[in-house]
Amino acid sequence: MRLEYFQLIDRIVEINRTEQTIRTEAIVPKENTIFEGHFPGFPLMPGVLLTEAMAQTSGWLLVALNNFKRMPFLAGVTEAKFRDFVRPGDVLSLTAKLVHDGSGFAITEAKAERGGKPVCSATLKFRVVDFPSAQTAQYMKDFAEQIQYPAELLA
Repeated sequence: MRLEYFQLIDRIVEINRTEQTIRTEAIVPKENTIFEGHFPGFPLMPGVLLTEAMAQTSGWLLVALNNFKRMPFLAGVTEAKFRDFVRPGDVLSLTAKLVHDGSGFAITEAKAERGGKPVCSATLKFRVVDFPSAQTAQYMKDFAEQIQYPAELLA
């Protein structure tokens, strides 16, 4: 995780286009200035960043399903549940499954686990639009390579 750049996914583990699912991994940094205020003496990953990690996981799934032609933007969060604290150094396994796609919107069910135990989950809604610029699309492709996005899906 590179919190300072809002890059919360470290690695794509698997994308299954047939089942419309994705699995990613995120390693919470052991030290970061965000933990100085959240909370002093008891550092915790903020729930909003856990939600963003699930959204980024879902986003990479949507990019894969639309063949890197369109970009998802988070439009809503419902049914968010936070079940356990996430601490510096924790390794999260994040998953998402597409449950709806149409009329320019997509909905996923996403969750994060640590050691096979649930940490949080949410239903996420996205507005899916053309990439705003060629530069943005190229940046996303370059970053995709860094997080081990499957090369065969980058065409």
